[in-house]
Amino acid sequence: MVARIAARAAKEALAESTDTSGAAVQLAAPHASATVAGGSARLGLNAELPYPSDLVLASRHVQHYVSERVAHLTGMRVTEVTLAIERLVPADGAQRRRVQ
Repeated sequence: MVARIAARAAKEALAESTDTSGAAVQLAAPHASATVAGGSARLGLNAELPYPSDLVLASRHVQHYVSERVAHLTGMRVTEVTLAIERLVPADGAQRRRVQ
């Protein structure tokens, strides 16, 4: 259940960040895992991120949002949120360039 909440929160965070950038990007749904013990949770996320974007800023935003949202909805203390970037997805209008 905690993993599902984390995946949904990651989807919300990514939608929020892509909406504000003005780029039309179709990202796959994030996947999450959770390890729960003693009222705290460690979360793992796999997600796609839009390109071009500030990857550090986007990653931190997703991690922070997921941590806060999961803590709020479950009452658990989130001790860690690890994010693995599966793929970078070009925004519409971002042209593929070929080096000649």
